Parts: sequence; C-alpha cells; structure tokens
Amino acid sequence: MRGVNKEPLGSLPISKLLIQQSIPASIGILVMSLNILIDTVFVGQWIGSEAIAAINVVLPVSFFIAALGMSIGVGGGSIISRSLGEKNILKAEQTFGNQITLTLILTVLLVIFGLLYANQIIPLFGGKGSLFTLAKTYYVIVMYGVPVLAFCMMANNTIRAEGKPKNAMYAMLLPSISNLTLDYIFIKIFDWGMMGAAWATTISYGVCALYILYFFVSKKSILRLKLNCFNFKLSLVREISSLGSVTLIRQAMVSVTVLLVNNMLFVIGGESAITVYAIISRMLMFASFPIFGITQGFLPIAGYNYGAKNWKRVHTTIKTSILYASTLATFVLVAIIFFSESIPQVFSKNIQVTQQAPIALRYVFMALPIVGIQLIGSAYFQAIGKAKPALLLTLSRQAFFFIPLLFSLPLFFGTLGVWLAFPLADLLATIVTVYFLNKAIRKELI
Repeated sequence: MRGVNKEPLGSLPISKLLIQQSIPASIGILVMSLNILIDTVFVGQWIGSEAIAAINVVLPVSFFIAALGMSIGVGGGSIISRSLGEKNILKAEQTFGNQITLTLILTVLLVIFGLLYANQIIPLFGGKGSLFTLAKTYYVIVMYGVPVLAFCMMANNTIRAEGKPKNAMYAMLLPSISNLTLDYIFIKIFDWGMMGAAWATTISYGVCALYILYFFVSKKSILRLKLNCFNFKLSLVREISSLGSVTLIRQAMVSVTVLLVNNMLFVIGGESAITVYAIISRMLMFASFPIFGITQGFLPIAGYNYGAKNWKRVHTTIKTSILYASTLATFVLVAIIFFSESIPQVFSKNIQVTQQAPIALRYVFMALPIVGIQLIGSAYFQAIGKAKPALLLTLSRQAFFFIPLLFSLPLFFGTLGVWLAFPLADLLATIVTVYFLNKAIRKELI
C-alpha cells in the first residue's frame, strides 16, 4: 500500500496495537497540556492573575473556530480509516483533499467575522471590566493564526487515521516547545506582556503547520494529492460534515459551557472565581490526557477493522480501551486529590484564588474515572460512520445534563453548585452512553 503497511491495524493483538497507537497520542496531548499549563504559569507569574482569566475568555472563541478543522479531520479520518481497511486508496486521497478545502474556506470566513465583531464577542464570553483590554489584545493576535491552527488540527487527525501516531505526536510536540520558548523570550525578556503571550501562541501554530507540510510533501504519507482531489465531491462533503459535526458540536458545547460558567461565576464570585475556573480548565486538559490519548488510538483501530468487517476485533478494542482509560483516569484522580492544595499556588498568588481552587478541583474531577466510557462510546459511532448516535451521546453531557444543572444547583449551593454540576453531568451522561453502546454491541458485533 504505497510505502505504508496498514496490516498491523487488522492483525496485531489489540492490547499491543492500542498501546502503539495511544502512547504517542497521549504524549502529544500531555506535552500540549503541559504547554498550556506552563504558559498559564508564565502568564500568571509574569503578567498577573487577571491575564489568566483574560486568556480563558478568548480560548473558547479561537478554539471553536479551530475546532472546525478538528471536526473535519475526525469526520474525514473516519472515512480514511475505513477506506484503507477496504483498500480504497483513491477515496482516502479524495477525502483528504476535500478536508483541506473545507477547512481553509470555513475558518478564514469565521475569523474575518470574529475580528469584525471582537468588541461584541469578548464581553459575551466574560471579558468584562478590567479583563476586556487584556482579552482583546490576546484575541486579535491569536485570531490571525486560527486558520493555521485549524489546518494543523485537521491534518493531525488525518495522519493518525493513516496509522502514523508518532508523526501525529511530533506535530503536537514541536509547537508546544516553540510556544514555551517564545513565551520566555517575548514575555520575560522583551516584556511584551499579553502581546508577547499572543504572538508566542500564534507563531507556534506556524511551526506545527510547517512540520505537517513536510510530512505530506516528503512522501512519508500514504496519501498522494492531485489537483482534482481538492474539488468538492458532494457525497464526501456530506459524510465528512455529518461525522465531523459531532466533534464540532462537542467543541461548541464546550465553548457555550465556558461562556455560561464564566458569566455565572462573575455574578456569584467575581473575577477571582473566573480565575479559579481558568485553572480548572487547564487542569482538565492536563488530567484527561491519557483518556484522550486512548480515544485517539481507538479511532483508527476501530475504523479500520470495521471497514474490514472484523467485528470481534472491534468489540475487543472497545472493551480494552475502556479498561485502560478508566484505570489511568483513577490514578490521575488520586494524584489531583492529593495535590489539590498545592496546584493552585503554582498558578496564582491571589489568596482568594488559592483558597477557593482546592475545593473546586476535588468536585470537578470527582467523576474522571468514568469519562473514558463517554468518549469511547461516542468515538465508536464516529469510527463506524454513524453520526446520529455519536451526536446524541456528545450532547448528553453538556446540553442535556450540565446546562440544566448549572442553572439549578447554584440557586441552592452558590459557587459550590457550579462545581457540583460537572461530576453529576458526567455520571448521568455515562449511564446514557452505557445503554446505547451495549445495545449497539449486541446488535452489530456479537
């Protein structure tokens, strides 16, 4: 198959294969998460705790637009994995070409809109009062690089769909390293403040894009793009959009969640409560890296074997992935509880923040061991090309459970009610996922 042996996805023992696919993905996500954490520490120590809150206001907007690329990558990656399982290289190449065209057109249009209405968007996401000026400085610069980030997120999923997890990992490591290096230079040495943090982030996106271009141009990839691959093929665009919409809606709900939580906390607890949530958001990304890594490793294995009609291997992949994810998440939860008092002190010197954050950390992460069931359940339906159940499971946590809990619990428990909404939503969403996943396994794989 043109320089790449895809057979291991269909023949190696699932445990070994899952480790091979998941470890590079986990390392990449870990380094990216560490990058965000250290970046937050730099900003908090060198600029101030309000700068942390300002960045947390901006990230949902920029990452939602960039998530278009990720959703197109996940949707197209499902098609590519199944096409490779079916030995249909041409369809895989046409899918990738359509992914690139879709990503660039949609994200550039949204960035233009986002820049034109910056003054209205920033306050909407909690950038009010003294946070507005800091947030806008960061927002404008980072938005310039968002289409590049979207391309990187799309292509990273394509690389992983090919069965090249190490290259996908390198694409995540390089921008993380460059961002931290530039943070030190721009913030600490040049004293550029928020502008320095923003430029460090934006330039790091370019570093990632350069490596990805090298990967495809240097023939390390199985995919060989011709000009006609970039022309829209309606059937592919529909399938990419259908499957990718699951990931996009998931990210949209994350952005909506941040918007609602920031505004709720601003009313109940003020700017210090928003800073606590900003720290928790960073820790959520960091603490979830093994679960996300296993989910990323799961997708190409499940998609390839489903395409090859090897139902037993798909079933084994589901069980093994959930076992690994839940076990690792339990260890992470124990560590967070043990270090809950000291974690906030790394990010901020604000006494209000360091007093509130430990309790919030314990409650928000309480259900972490069962989160893997939700992610892998939704990922299974994406991997096999079934968008509707994947979408339902994606919406269940944020839309069906978290938002109602967010509006009701604070009426009785105040700020504590906000933190309680997180584990309760996870528990309810996991129950729904178990029901639908078991039903699908009995019907399709046994």
